[in-house]
Parts: sequence; structure tokens; C-alpha cells
Amino acid sequence: MTTDLVRPMRRLSTPAKHIGLILLGIVMLYPVLWMVVSSLRPDDEIFRSPGLVLDSLRTENYAQGWNALSSPFGLYLVNSTIVVVGCIIGNLVSCSMAAYAFARLEFTGKRWWFGIMLGTIMLPIHVIIVPQYILFSQLGWVNTFLPLIAPKLLATDAFFVFLMVQFIRGLPRELDEAARIDGCGHPRIFLRIILPLMKPALATTAIFTFIWTWNDFFSQLIYLTDPDMYTVPVALRTFVDSTVSTSWGSLFAMNVVSLVPIFLAFLFGQRYLVRGIATTGGK
Repeated sequence: MTTDLVRPMRRLSTPAKHIGLILLGIVMLYPVLWMVVSSLRPDDEIFRSPGLVLDSLRTENYAQGWNALSSPFGLYLVNSTIVVVGCIIGNLVSCSMAAYAFARLEFTGKRWWFGIMLGTIMLPIHVIIVPQYILFSQLGWVNTFLPLIAPKLLATDAFFVFLMVQFIRGLPRELDEAARIDGCGHPRIFLRIILPLMKPALATTAIFTFIWTWNDFFSQLIYLTDPDMYTVPVALRTFVDSTVSTSWGSLFAMNVVSLVPIFLAFLFGQRYLVRGIATTGGK
């Protein structure tokens, strides 16, 4: 009797869960949808209604926003792309090598160094930004992309090192031993055995690095002072001026443009994100 009552309740709970998730998704997506709709409205209508229905269509906001600043908005997209590509390459190379060292090599103080590396995850960027700025200023790197890219070549993102360490630890050591019998040293084992099997973790690192770097505002604001060197987040900030009326339609239009790469990264990289974080690499 009890079983007969439980089964219909379970059947009803599944659609209820789906409906609840759909409603929750709509609530979470509402700010983005409102921004997209507002990018097609005249400035005087944007803040009049929180609704998503368009009374009039104004596509001119995109053309005006693209040419509203001292340079076309495409220049800032290119600048962000340069920084993002440099950071992705730096993280993939340095973090994978550091992770292999922690996961497969034996050296003095390995556990202590690994603990120190994990401790840097809890270190806020605001603590290290001042000494970093002094160092990069003395090197003459301020107002260049080097302060944003060079640290990535030194495996400074401990989260990705930890992610790859856990992934490599899940790979069977028998693979290393078989390669060593064939005469491979650590460089060849890393390049020919470990690295090809790390594709999910590498893809996860690349996607997260792309998203975090593309959206980074603080570091880019600190180091980039020339308007022609601005990246997308810094350029969007220049749309808002306390002394001049802000063109909200143009601002929202360029925000929508800047969100397109992130949306595409999630769209095509979602399965890699799940595999990279959830898998143990023991296949």
C-alpha cells in the first residue's frame, strides 16, 4: 500500500522540480535579459519600466556605442583578446608543469611547498598588488600587457595547479613505469603520456582563465593608463562619467557585445568544465 502511494508522489515531484528549476533560471537570467532589452531602448525609456517588452526598437545604440569612445570598441576587444590568450598560454604551460612536479616528482619539502602553494589561494590580490606594482613599475612594464600576462608564466594561479595535481594523481602510475622502462625521462613522460591525458583539466583551466581574465577589472585598471591600451572592462567603465550624462543605451549595448565571448565559452566548453572537475582521470 505504501509503495503504491510513493510511486505517484515521485512521478509528481519530478515535474515540480523541473518547473521550480525553470522558474529559478528565469529569475537568475532576468538581469541579463533586461540588459539586452535595454540595449534596444532609447535612453529616456530604459529606467521607466522593469519589463521586458519593447515599445520601440533602437538598434542605433550599438553603432553609437561602438564609436562612442576615443577609439572603436573593436580595439578594446582586441586588447582583451591579447591579454586573455597570453594568460591562457601562461597558465596551461606553467600550471601543468608545476602540477606534474607536485604529483609525480619527489623532492625535499614537497608537502610544505604544496601547503604554501595552497595557502596562496586565500591571499587576496589587494595584498600583493602594491609590491607587484612597484616591481613592474621599476621594470618599466606599467601601461603594457606584461604585468597581466607575465605572472601567469610563473604558475601564480594556485587553484589551477591544485586542479591539475588532483587530476594527475588519478592517472595510473603504471603508465609512468611503462614509459620509464622504454627509456623515457620525466620530460618525455610529461609531454607524451601525462599531458595528452590531461585534456579535460587543461580545457577547464583554459575556460576559467578566459572568463576570469576577460572580466578582470581591478588589475587592468591599475596597470593600463593609456586609453588605447584599455581592455573591455576598463573601456566600459569610461562610458559612465559623473560630469557628463551617461548614454545608458550605448553602455548596455557594448555590455551585450562583451558578454558574447563568455556566452560562447560556456556554450562550447560546458562539457569540458564538467569532465575536468568531476573526472578522476583513471580511464
